[in-house]
Order: sequence, then C-alpha cells, then structure tokens
Amino acid sequence: MKVEVNSQALADAVAWTTRVIDARPATPILAGIRLEAIDGTLQLSAFNYAISARHHIEAGVDEAGSVLVLGKLLADITKSLPAAKTYLSTDGSTMTITSGKSTFTMQLMPESEYPDLPVVPTKLGQVDSPTFAQAVNQASVAVSREENRPVLTGIRVQFQGDKVIMSSTDRFRLARSSFTWTPEDATISTTALVRGSLLRDMARSLDEHQNVTIDFDADNPSLLGFENAGRVSTSQLIDGEFPAVDRLYADEYPIHAVINKQALIDAIKRVSLVAERNAPIRMVFSGQEVTLSAGAVDEAQAQEMLDIDMDGEDITVAFNPSYLIEGLSAITEPFVRMKMTTA
Repeated sequence: MKVEVNSQALADAVAWTTRVIDARPATPILAGIRLEAIDGTLQLSAFNYAISARHHIEAGVDEAGSVLVLGKLLADITKSLPAAKTYLSTDGSTMTITSGKSTFTMQLMPESEYPDLPVVPTKLGQVDSPTFAQAVNQASVAVSREENRPVLTGIRVQFQGDKVIMSSTDRFRLARSSFTWTPEDATISTTALVRGSLLRDMARSLDEHQNVTIDFDADNPSLLGFENAGRVSTSQLIDGEFPAVDRLYADEYPIHAVINKQALIDAIKRVSLVAERNAPIRMVFSGQEVTLSAGAVDEAQAQEMLDIDMDGEDITVAFNPSYLIEGLSAITEPFVRMKMTTA
C-alpha cells in the first residue's frame, strides 16, 4: 500500500474512527484500526463487536492495499504530524508514516483475524444535524450510569411516521424530546433502544451542514445505523424492555408557572450552596412569585424569590437541585413552563 493524504484530514478521520476502540478491548485484535486504500480514497474502520465506525477521506493511491494497525497509537501519531502532507507505505510487516522530516514505523497486526464489520441496515429516514443533536442532548439528561441495568443506560427512540420521540430514565427522573423528520416510509411505526453514550458521542461530532441519515431494518431489529458527512456508525441495540414511562405524564396539569430559565438556574445554584449533599431545595409557588429555599433551622440557610407568571393554586414542592439544573440546562428557549398536578 502506498498513499498520500492530507495530514489534518487523516488526523480527524483517525480520531473519529478510533473513538469506538475500548480502553481495554475484549481481545487484542480489537485494538486495531483497518486502513484500506482503494479508488482514490483511504477508508478507515474500527469495531468492538457492539459499535462500528467507518470513515473515508480523499487520497492519492499509488498502490492499493489494506492493513491493520494499533488504533490509539495511530491517533496519537497523526494528530502530531508536522506537515500538510502525509505518506503511508507498507513493507512486509510494517507501515511507515512520513510527514515533513518526521518518520514513524508501526507494526502491522494480523488482518485475517479482524472480525467482519456488520452490514449497514437499509435507510429509515433523515433529519438535519442541529435538530438531531439538540434532541439527543435533551433526551440524554436522564440516561443512567448503572451498567448493571443496561436498559436504563439507553435512549428509547420511537419512530412514528414523520415524528421521532426520544426518552431516557434513571428511575428518578425522565427526559423526553421529539422532532419531525423525513421518513422513507410515512407509515413507519417501530422502536429501538440505543446506547445513550453512543448517541451523545455522535451528536458531539456531527457535521452541522449535512443531514443525519438513520438506518434500521424493522424486520430484523438488532442494529441501528447513522450516517453523516461520509461517516457511518452502527450500534447493536440494547436487549430488554424499556420501563413503562408514558403513564407518568398526566392528562391535565392544573398549575402552570412560566419562569425565566437562566434566572431560575442561577437562583437554584445560589440557594443550593447551603443544602447538604443530595438534599432537596424547596420551591413555594404563591401568587406571581416562587420562593426557593434550602438549609436547616439550626444550620446555614438560603432563600431567594423570583417573579413568575402563574396560573393555578399555590403549591409547595421540593427537588434535587442537580437534577433540576441538568434538566433546565438542556432547554434552549429563554423561558420554561413548569406544569404541576399536586404537591
């Protein structure tokens, strides 16, 4: 294999592809990244049995071929290359990387032992990247970190015609977002449970000028694929039943309060300074004001009042301040509406 590529494009592609390589791979071969030079492109791929990543960049291919090398080491090397052009060439059991006056030599890994990447499912639909990223950021607020309960570490994605609904819960709170998209089949009605960490990671690395295409085979629902700006990811779905959270939404909310979001976040941060770890802060809604307070009678106390636009009876509630801040921070509008049933 002999290839000439742009150094920055190579570094970016390697960094994106190798993010799926585990710090401690299940087997040593999964620490590798596969490079294939063919038809004027350098194709990169990595896999950890659960998640796959594929990318490609333009390349001057003097000699086609494919190799497998240590992914994380290649990522470290490529991000430090000094020149605009990088040359990759193989000789026997090594690959040489040349950039400017710098030269690196990497040992090749046995490519025949590397597992085949999964086949990308058929296209389900597409949406613009900013909409997708915002929905993921909002829906992932309540993703659990309990690895012993995999179902709670996922985001449930419901595809219902031209609407997509994302939900997560860690048993203490529930996050949900929805958006309109362009499905291939307007009558689609299916659900997938995807790793929350993968969706968050994807949302961070999207090219905002390109749409996100979602790939899924409803008849064989084991894999979800994502495509954006030439990058393709697949993820095995989480096996299990997502909790029945829909019943937690009331049909009617008799109490409504509209509040300036940033003023509320700032007040929560100040008042919670005196709250013990995991202690709730109290919120008293009365008239057209909400009073936030925390602390015990014989210890430090704090109190702050905010003007609100309220409709309904007075009510006193209490919340975990961290949960409240995380939920509010995921909202992009300047004002939030708090809807309550009873204390």
